Amino acid sequence: MQTMIFAAGLGTRLKPLTETMPKALVRVGGMPLLAYVIRKLTKAGCSRMVVNVHHFADQITDYLETHDFGVKILVSDETERLLDTGGGIKRAALLFDRYQPVLVHNVDILSNVDLAGFYRHASMSEADVLLLVSHRITQRYLIFDKRMRLAGWTNVATGEVKSPHQAIRRLHFVSPEVGTYCQNNCFLCAFSGIHVLSPSAVQAVEAEQDDVFPIMDFYLSHCGRMEIHGELKTDLQLVDVGKLNTLQAAEDFIVNSGHQVSRAED
Repeated sequence: MQTMIFAAGLGTRLKPLTETMPKALVRVGGMPLLAYVIRKLTKAGCSRMVVNVHHFADQITDYLETHDFGVKILVSDETERLLDTGGGIKRAALLFDRYQPVLVHNVDILSNVDLAGFYRHASMSEADVLLLVSHRITQRYLIFDKRMRLAGWTNVATGEVKSPHQAIRRLHFVSPEVGTYCQNNCFLCAFSGIHVLSPSAVQAVEAEQDDVFPIMDFYLSHCGRMEIHGELKTDLQLVDVGKLNTLQAAEDFIVNSGHQVSRAED
């Protein structure tokens, strides 16, 4: 199992904390977010990780050099230029085993996902990309057809729809009521920030002409010709540690899941 952790972001929504440190090293439950994700991936059987860095990159590299997680961790350096998520995968492609799928995980996502099971399912499926999704209430949803194949994206607050399919672009989606996520013969699901790319999908990202682009834009522009599917997790527990007001929820999640550590451990 190989993975990539997105840790290069500026973390602007976590200011003032991120004025002196990268988001990846913001502490919750007694340890940095990066350590929590690495430990979760290691327990899932990951033997090779790539971590991209940009904002306070030296702090992350120093942290990785002084902490032994028992797994090979490679650094993809974006110090000179932040490449966004798609560009980050493109830059890191040379560090992957080209014959194995890559599980991509945002550093600011805490969840109860069985990552080993998700990776195994993605590896056995015929999908080029498998996106972990849920029925979480949000403003931005991915649009899937009846086969759970990606068909587009919508912001239900603004009415914006992105899709390579003209029929989807003509539709108007509204915020789902609790328990009702099917509209216009489509399923609306929230993305978790966790996805698996097949070796061919990584090669397709690597072949993109642009160096800076969001991976979701890549998925939306290619979903008409690539098999990009969603896997729905109905019991998903997830905390997106993106804002200061989510830190307490993250603390509570880690304590309740038994992942907090002592100072001696970290």
